[in-house]
Amino acid sequence: MADCKELLNGLHYRILAGKEDRTVTKVVYDSRKIEKDCLFVCIRGANFDGHTAAYEAAEKGAAGIVAEDEVELPEKCDCCLIRVENTRYALAFISANYFHNPADRLMVIGITGTKGKTTTAYLVKSILEQAGRKTGLIGTIETVIGEKHVPAKNTTPESYVLQETFAEMLKAGLDTVVMEVSSQGLMLHRTQGFVFDYGIFTNIEPDHIGPNEHSSFEQYLACKSMLMRQCRTGIVNANDRHVEEIVKNHSCELITYGIAGEKNYLGEQEVNYRAEQMELMREKGQIGISFELCGWKEQGKEKKLPVILSAPGKFSVYNALTAIAICNQFGVPGEVVQNALRSAKVKGRIELVKVSDDFTLMIDYAHNAMALRSLLTTLREYHPHRLVTVFGCGGNRSRDRRFEMGEVSGELSDFTVITSDNPRFEDPLAIMQDIETGIKKTTGGYVMIEDRKEAIRYAISHGEPGDIIILAGKGHEDYQEIRGVKHPMDERVLIQEILEEQR
Repeated sequence: MADCKELLNGLHYRILAGKEDRTVTKVVYDSRKIEKDCLFVCIRGANFDGHTAAYEAAEKGAAGIVAEDEVELPEKCDCCLIRVENTRYALAFISANYFHNPADRLMVIGITGTKGKTTTAYLVKSILEQAGRKTGLIGTIETVIGEKHVPAKNTTPESYVLQETFAEMLKAGLDTVVMEVSSQGLMLHRTQGFVFDYGIFTNIEPDHIGPNEHSSFEQYLACKSMLMRQCRTGIVNANDRHVEEIVKNHSCELITYGIAGEKNYLGEQEVNYRAEQMELMREKGQIGISFELCGWKEQGKEKKLPVILSAPGKFSVYNALTAIAICNQFGVPGEVVQNALRSAKVKGRIELVKVSDDFTLMIDYAHNAMALRSLLTTLREYHPHRLVTVFGCGGNRSRDRRFEMGEVSGELSDFTVITSDNPRFEDPLAIMQDIETGIKKTTGGYVMIEDRKEAIRYAISHGEPGDIIILAGKGHEDYQEIRGVKHPMDERVLIQEILEEQR
């Protein structure tokens, strides 16, 4: 229970009817959950406008209704009608107040960017926990509260769910939370009502542009930049060509990271955390990269730190630099960071699975042409005997993605195994034929095997010394969606079954 006026703390609003000294038993933004004495916030969604349910809320005895547009109420109605400029923004503050502002008692780290959010979040969580901090996680894959793992519906939850999660983390004894912050989450004001202690920007590329997401790259960029006005300290990638626009009008202290020799888009000032002397590593079916870190501070002194990563490529270095820059602010010993980065493994993100000393096998979530191109280009730098890609595409999604991914794989892979992903309500073979159309624009060799386990078996059994085999598209997913049903299917389990059957 809470006082209506207290819930509105921090907001600009007008009372159009009734009184604000009402007692509220619950905050509701889903019209199906309206109940007596609730505060109903009218949210305009993609398929339903909550303002149309205001009359119903008043009839059911809501203590208050928060609206940004005019609403119709019954003639005899004693509920408090509150007008705000934006109800999504208002919901964030109301939710924070309802749960007694839990973020104020947590150290909150928010990570935004087109790529690297998930990997960086898990890296930071792992390192901080090894340093003794009790750390929760909110992200694309799941929410983690101690031993509790909840599969994610959105990368960044609705503001009410986010504040409820913060409150649960506090109750569980956590002191830190690292979370992925999506552009949609920022645009829809899910992260208002509190201030991030650290806001991280990894990179930005054209993505999420479409009718149900962002109208243009400029809007996507503008939404990402909002994080730099919602945090106390911003940690940004100085090598990203859009970083100047990201930090424009920032209200935070800025810390930078980057790779030595790459362009610093923030001017002449030296980058705070720098990777130098990068070297690719490959041995006994494993690939990775090493570098020397400059800018590390420990006990008041700056020193160099050698870093070894069990993950390939330049993008892995950027992910590591992000984690390093964050963890240095927490006073984590350098040795802890080094050990954590060397052993780090993030499910479904360039995840190496050992099957042979002769060739390398990895699982990655790359499920569009941009991500697949970036991954395969990176793996090409290791000069594999052959680069073999196993992938499919999701059903009930744009056919263009299939043509594009087929063309990218045909261009950059030596051999492609076309298989099924999540066909949903489409014919798996029809999806595979679309991928084949793309591959046929190239000279890349391929085979089509619909059953994903058999496709993986084919790739493993035909592996040659020096090969790099990539299972793309499923990543962390442990299911296959067919005609509305999610069937259990984890590629790690499939690999182990195949190896046991081969023995």
